[in-house]
Amino acid sequence: MQMYVPQSHAFIDLNKDFTADLFLTTKKPDGIHFEIWENKDGNFSKAPAPYDTKTPQDAKKVGQSAFADFDGDGQQEHLLPICADEDCHESIIYRRLPGSEQWISILSNLKNGDTVWGFVSEEPTPLLPFPVPIIIHLGDYNMDGFPDALAILKNTSGSNKQAFLLENVPCNDASCKAVGRMFKVLWELSDLNQIKNAVVATFFDIYEDGILDLLVLNKNKKTAEFTIHALRNNFDADAYFVKVIVLSGLCSNDCPDKVTPFGVNQPGPYIMYTTADANGYLKNASAGQLSQSAHFALQLPYVVLGLGRSANFLDHLYVGIPRPRGEKSTREREWTAIIPNSQLIVIPYPHNSPKSWSAKLYLTPSNIVLLTAIALIGVCVFILAIIGILHWQEKKADDREKRQEAHRFHFDAM
Repeated sequence: MQMYVPQSHAFIDLNKDFTADLFLTTKKPDGIHFEIWENKDGNFSKAPAPYDTKTPQDAKKVGQSAFADFDGDGQQEHLLPICADEDCHESIIYRRLPGSEQWISILSNLKNGDTVWGFVSEEPTPLLPFPVPIIIHLGDYNMDGFPDALAILKNTSGSNKQAFLLENVPCNDASCKAVGRMFKVLWELSDLNQIKNAVVATFFDIYEDGILDLLVLNKNKKTAEFTIHALRNNFDADAYFVKVIVLSGLCSNDCPDKVTPFGVNQPGPYIMYTTADANGYLKNASAGQLSQSAHFALQLPYVVLGLGRSANFLDHLYVGIPRPRGEKSTREREWTAIIPNSQLIVIPYPHNSPKSWSAKLYLTPSNIVLLTAIALIGVCVFILAIIGILHWQEKKADDREKRQEAHRFHFDAM
């Protein structure tokens, strides 16, 4: 078995058992294959067809695989960007149906007016001494519970390359009805449009507020220098999120007594939540932490899950970590009633005893908290004003009554 280069392997749970499986991209005589090695009873075993499948038939150039809960059902889906021709004039993002060899197009026909755009695949040059494969980076920029994407596209009739945001929206095309959702390119984002000759773009929570901002690397053609641009996400809807980081729970050496080790973030944990949306319907979503092993993976060291505009508590939050070879029981823990707009730091110590795992919750207030405080202060000021007016009127009435009493006394004395 020969690995495909540039490789895009993954260590992520693909069958919803909260144990990371192994995803490999291999090269065989008949083309590029994707293999899934499931972790069953602590041992990896190759899953049979249709889990071992080939690339789409029209793929001339194959990008790096990406994994996300694309439709918010708690199941990780395989996303694959490809070019249907050598010049990438026809670029497509496919999603493979779980447990199937069928590929469904969720983004195609990249036209903005009369301009055709396509994916970028760069070979090493003196100015760029490393290859840049076709790649998309995933993140929920609008916190609606459905992951969006960032991609580098080039003008096929020119030389400009820009980063574009691909929004996850309900399907309005017959080609994607089987999956219910699709990507839509947001062409008119002025901040992104100003960055020319982009090379790589990804998400990052710069302000640690649960809102994913953008980082874009571009190249100056004249000076051959690279510049990193940080763009703040100005999405102003009061949506909610939960931010989870699963640590390793290890010490650099033997852990001292009565000390809970934090460790660092680890690859492979799987996080899933279930809750009720604003209409009372069940909603869930999932994500893997540091799951990708690929060129320019640029994944976040934590997981940010959007909750939409539902301020309900998370009914259940499940966290699972990889298990060692030969261990049959899963390493999984459930927490209930998690507060929205919070960060949860999970310390899986000891690894083989999920009931002993601990979690630290840090709350990030949303805009609605500030508005509520302002409204409460306003009501208090209004009530105090009414009390003050009534008190002033009562004081005037008392003074008037005292004057009348004093006048009556002097009159009687006469």
